Amino acid sequence: MRQILLVLSGPSGVGKGTLKERVMRGGGFEFSVSCTTRAPRSGEKDGKDYFFLGREEFEERIRRGEFLEYNEHFGNLYGTLKSFVEGRLKEISVVLDIDVVGALRIKERYPAAVLVMIVPPDKETLRARLVGRGSEDDEEIEGRLSRMGFELAQAEKFDHTIVNDDLERAAAELFEIIKQEKNKPERR
Repeated sequence: MRQILLVLSGPSGVGKGTLKERVMRGGGFEFSVSCTTRAPRSGEKDGKDYFFLGREEFEERIRRGEFLEYNEHFGNLYGTLKSFVEGRLKEISVVLDIDVVGALRIKERYPAAVLVMIVPPDKETLRARLVGRGSEDDEEIEGRLSRMGFELAQAEKFDHTIVNDDLERAAAELFEIIKQEKNKPERR
């Protein structure tokens, strides 16, 4: 079986992180920790959830070409380190949990990447999830919901789309996609 770069993307609050954790527990994947300039949320740890960088350091890394992709999102920079992904793919599959724009940039630079769009069953379910996690204020929640239309419109550019209306079903669908992709011949 081949190693794959699995990119999970979709609107904030759709369950990408939960599905990523299922993939990690299933074995055979390493999580690519992204860099960000945003402050850590409650319980997040530097080097595990994100590499939390100052804006100046992040911008210097951009100038040095260290990112496979990067983007500004809600006033903060986010990026995937090229050295980590390329180094780990030699030994193990890698999973990313990133925004839609970043996912599409990954596909441009790494066409063999497997892009999976996770979508909510509807806007109100997504709103309830965002409110329930309690990490954003009302303004941030509305900003994330207003971006949802743009994000969902990009689904046709992804290799697969999963509706996360039931976590167990969505996880099973994701594992089936992984199995199929790992069993495909190497793409050059």
